[in-house]
Amino acid sequence: MTATLALLCPGQGAQHRGMFELARTDARASRLLADLIDEARLPQPLDEVLAQDALLFSNRLAQPLVVAATLANWTALGDALPAPAVVAGYSIGEVAAYGVAGALAPRDAVALARERARLMDACLQHTPAQALVAISGLPQGALRAALGQAGYDVAIETGEDSFIAGGRADRADALQHALQALGARASRLPVEVASHTPFMAGAVAPLVAELQACRFGNPQAPVLSGISAERIVRRDQAIDHLSRQLAQTILWKDCMDAIAEAGVTVALELGPGAGLARMLQARHPQIATRSVADFRSLAGVAAWLQRHVD
Repeated sequence: MTATLALLCPGQGAQHRGMFELARTDARASRLLADLIDEARLPQPLDEVLAQDALLFSNRLAQPLVVAATLANWTALGDALPAPAVVAGYSIGEVAAYGVAGALAPRDAVALARERARLMDACLQHTPAQALVAISGLPQGALRAALGQAGYDVAIETGEDSFIAGGRADRADALQHALQALGARASRLPVEVASHTPFMAGAVAPLVAELQACRFGNPQAPVLSGISAERIVRRDQAIDHLSRQLAQTILWKDCMDAIAEAGVTVALELGPGAGLARMLQARHPQIATRSVADFRSLAGVAAWLQRHVD
């Protein structure tokens, strides 16, 4: 049976000091990475940013750097991979997904990620400080009641009883205690904006303008919409869904189900991190799933793919 490949593009949260090391072992990816880091317009040298969590996890730097890492890994591995049947991106990873799918040139994708972060940060100027909280072990009905009391909204659905919620940072501790009293597990994430909630509504229209102005083509492989799990194949669809994604709930569990429904047999997360691979493997264990982050070399990734694709 011919293997069907899905590529997964992560969001923020798994950045680390060595996130570019694997790509740098490939000459072409290393050259691209230097260009992408230039486009990210870092306020300090990259090594200094990677060494300081306050910088590495800041929204304005994390978004372009995560996209740069994903696209550098894709460049290093692309020649060894069959054409993907579908590409899926988690939060900012959806921008990288359009780069993987050929709708955006890598430099344009990083520039778009940088502008997306700027627009989201601008929303912080008119609201209290924000936070994201990861929650598991509580059904959605009970969860929504607790969130409503704290003024939080579901930002991402990752399973039937696992979610990420966004709201005011000064209410995060009270929310965690309330959820834990209900038997749920709750932990605050190293993210400073309540992405995919109404807190980001002010960034939607400006992002539409950015998307319409940039060089954005039709994807050469379907990209799953984070907010609907639809297969996006046209530029106008991509602009609509990518912009609305800022202030609407990401239905990641539905995206994982759409991957399985597409007949995917092999999935590779392009990194950094391996969170998406773990979630997909747990939800659909029949799909052979790994992350680039699981391997010590590009040759190791290629060898694993070879075993499952042939």
